[in-house]
Amino acid sequence: MATPLGLSSLFSSRLSTTPSLFPINRKEFNRRRIILVTAGGGKPTILVAEKLGQAGIDLLKKHANVDCSYDLSVEELCTKISLCDALIVRSGTKVGRDVFESSRGRLKVVGRAGVGIDNVDLAAATEYGCLVVNAPTANTVAAAEHGIALLTAMARNVAQADASIKAGKWMRSKYVGVSLVGKTLAVLGFGKVGSEVARRARGLGMHVITHDPYAPADRARAIGVELVSFEVAISTADFISLHLPLTAATSKMLNDETFARMKRGVRIVNVARGGVIDEEALLRALDSGIVAQAALDVFTVEPPVKDNKLVLHESVTATPHLGASTMEAQEGVAVEIAEAVVGALRGELAATAVNAPMVPPEVLRELKPYVVLAEKLGRLAVQLVTGGSGVDAVKVTYASSRCPDDLDTRLLRAMVIKGLIEPISSVFINLVNSDYVAKQRGVKISEERMVLDGSPGDPIEYITVRIANVESRFASALSESGEIKVEGRVKQGVPCLTKVGLFGVDVSLEGSVILCRQVDQPGMIGRVGSILGDENVNVSFMSVGRIAPGKQAVMAIGVDEQPSKETLKKIGDISSIEEFVFLKL
Repeated sequence: MATPLGLSSLFSSRLSTTPSLFPINRKEFNRRRIILVTAGGGKPTILVAEKLGQAGIDLLKKHANVDCSYDLSVEELCTKISLCDALIVRSGTKVGRDVFESSRGRLKVVGRAGVGIDNVDLAAATEYGCLVVNAPTANTVAAAEHGIALLTAMARNVAQADASIKAGKWMRSKYVGVSLVGKTLAVLGFGKVGSEVARRARGLGMHVITHDPYAPADRARAIGVELVSFEVAISTADFISLHLPLTAATSKMLNDETFARMKRGVRIVNVARGGVIDEEALLRALDSGIVAQAALDVFTVEPPVKDNKLVLHESVTATPHLGASTMEAQEGVAVEIAEAVVGALRGELAATAVNAPMVPPEVLRELKPYVVLAEKLGRLAVQLVTGGSGVDAVKVTYASSRCPDDLDTRLLRAMVIKGLIEPISSVFINLVNSDYVAKQRGVKISEERMVLDGSPGDPIEYITVRIANVESRFASALSESGEIKVEGRVKQGVPCLTKVGLFGVDVSLEGSVILCRQVDQPGMIGRVGSILGDENVNVSFMSVGRIAPGKQAVMAIGVDEQPSKETLKKIGDISSIEEFVFLKL
């Protein structure tokens, strides 16, 4: 049996930064603040390594010594950084481990002027006690406007017609477009940018639908947008606009399989992240006519190679990542990041922080398996939500024999929120911003502590996560009150799933899980195990929970690899299996 995911591995990936985000105590923060303000002649020093709007520079200069040095080589950056308390970059400067090592502990804040932080080594930043902040909101309107610009330009062949007439041609019949009014636009991702695109598309007379598990139903209704499942969104839309972050869950979300399920002649706009589309699959879909046109502002590799077939395709309108490129947005980003960096240097932890100081070692040692359990339960529970249900009410229960004053659950609550929201969100969930992010998305998180009898030993006996007011992909996951309910425990240091709905199970939360509801009869474990074995899928755990002998039972199967659709279909075709679901962890 594999060992549970350790905290050191949590520092190594985007999906695992939260455990390092326990707040530093106020006394320690004040001590650091004194060090900062007395360095460099009474003010901290901020290095701005890429061009920033003047409004942001002016704000920084009120509070710090500002060094604007652009186009630095790695060696030059590493030389300068030892004299700086903060660093501000855009997307072009790589802030790797060597930068943090070269700072020799002086660098306290890195500000990324924009949303993504792919160019900052978060693990190294956390290890060296450096806070990382970004500016996620200032370019919302600019990105939405560019999405609408591409939508309309694509529909009316503006770019192609412009190139044609400049080449001395007059081809009116070739560039007949399509109307937007009355057409269905599917907005995939209903966050800040997606909702602004939806609002503008409604003004153009389009029928707008959206898929986003975290979209508040009341916000969608207020804009006049219909929440639907992913399947409905891609199969009924005339136009699809992507507003998704690039995560493991969204990577190549639009691929040969999903293109095949779309309405023939669909048109696609992407101003989000290039990697959410399988570009080779899109090229095939364009050539076959499944996709009539595409308008792309982002690409898997930027800039694309010179002879990129997708960029050169006659049915593609392409722009060089201009979503945030308006004068107003650039100034807004500059001010937002300047405020975040200055606030951090003062000892304020902003909601735009994407990491925070280290957790005290004694807290980590005790809580680390429960930290993993909390995130996995959140991740598992939200995958059970189906259809257009928006997640708006989540209840977390901690059962413990300890006095409530001896158990701080803030980190665990943040990890549940991380599991619920982060896989398809553009934000990084941490202890600092978890409640803020959940509130922004209309998700109410409530906590309950169940005090158990007995002497205090392990900090927590079990954790239960419930999601109310939603439909479930797996009906057996519903509790008596109709909530999706999952429960887990830590057994010998390993996070385990111990209850799904009303059924008790026992499966390690490693790899992924298949849940099956079946008629309780002999041979079921062997039949399912044989199917998985024949397909070379390794089973790590298998557990069956039942109501009574010969009645209904739920089988939980832990698998190391993702089974193919054909393999899952074979399991579903077993006559005794009434429903099943595959869940990635």
